[in-house]
Amino acid sequence: MKALLLENIHQDAHAYLRSSGVQAQAERKGLKEEELIQALKGVSILGIRSRTNITKNVLKNSPDLLAIGAYCIGTNQIDLEAASLHGVPVFNAPFSNTRSVAELVIAEIVFLIRRLYDKVVKAHSGVWDKSTENAREVRGKKLGVIGYGNIGSQVSMLAEGMGMNVYYYDVVDKLTIGNATRVPTLEALLSIADVLTIHVDGNPRNANLIGEREFEAMKDGVILLNLSRGHVVDLHALAAAVAAGKVGGAAIDVFPEEPRDGQEKLQSPLQGLPNVILTPHIGGSTEEAQENIAEFVSQKLIDYVNTGTTFTSVNFPKISAPKPEETQSHRLLHVHQNVPGVLSQINGIFGKNNVNVITQYLRTNELIGYVIADVDREYNESLFGDLQKVGHTIRVRIV
Repeated sequence: MKALLLENIHQDAHAYLRSSGVQAQAERKGLKEEELIQALKGVSILGIRSRTNITKNVLKNSPDLLAIGAYCIGTNQIDLEAASLHGVPVFNAPFSNTRSVAELVIAEIVFLIRRLYDKVVKAHSGVWDKSTENAREVRGKKLGVIGYGNIGSQVSMLAEGMGMNVYYYDVVDKLTIGNATRVPTLEALLSIADVLTIHVDGNPRNANLIGEREFEAMKDGVILLNLSRGHVVDLHALAAAVAAGKVGGAAIDVFPEEPRDGQEKLQSPLQGLPNVILTPHIGGSTEEAQENIAEFVSQKLIDYVNTGTTFTSVNFPKISAPKPEETQSHRLLHVHQNVPGVLSQINGIFGKNNVNVITQYLRTNELIGYVIADVDREYNESLFGDLQKVGHTIRVRIV
């Protein structure tokens, strides 16, 4: 079995896959659509980070592909619906780099409130600027957290430890940690925060969540950080707000269009503005985080390949199936469109082919159904072909 790992995924992922009997090939860069289609010929496992787009066309033209590992948190670079309808589960690492992102947020808050960026730049050019103008402590400031999930809640805890007063807004009712205060609307949060940090997901509804209207609702001199998704903040509106003094500083780690590799240039309307930190999507880029991600995602990919388990998949029905007893049974995996009557057809085929079912699992979501069946090793040779002929079948596999 072959795996293709793109975008300089940590070496621990290569080692884990190889120790599991998978031949792993690595590329430091992302690939464009046609390059990717060619590279995926004969490849069962694909590992990517944030720069490689998995389109419907890629999935349609990659029949050998069994699973995709997103060695990051976000999966908006993958057409999840198309992946489901081609029988390809996607696994990510939703918790493995949360601490790294949260720590960078705290560091940048201190950096921006103290206006260290401008002083560092001046010092490098020989200018000795000891002015205290607009340089403040973080203690006692109001931090607004937009999105109180795994990262937002960790930022909240760290900020409280530094003496900040934390307020948060989330569209989902979340359990408050520590002394943070939930506010009922985004508008309310914008109006009270001295510092705003954004931690929302890649849902298209979050596009331009923060734009001209939202900047007008903020305090004068507010500090804004976005280490979530590139499309969440209207960067032209942010640039205008910085230039006008409405926003006193900003830290942006994610962009609507990001370079595919180190050879491409980043272009942003924020470049050259005072007290603005621009970083190349490195919120989760620490050795510890990448090691954790490499192990977690690789393990889930191998679990799926060997057992069919999809419990942590972002797009497949969730089934946690123990490893089958290899000496006594075969495991059959059947992925199909979620329409009535498919399980009945499968069980009819089992009867026709003298199959003794030991254990059977079925889960569905809005798009597909997924069946795992452990069966005795003695059955008719026609079984596999018959299962492929079941109406609305997407993929059949034996492990």
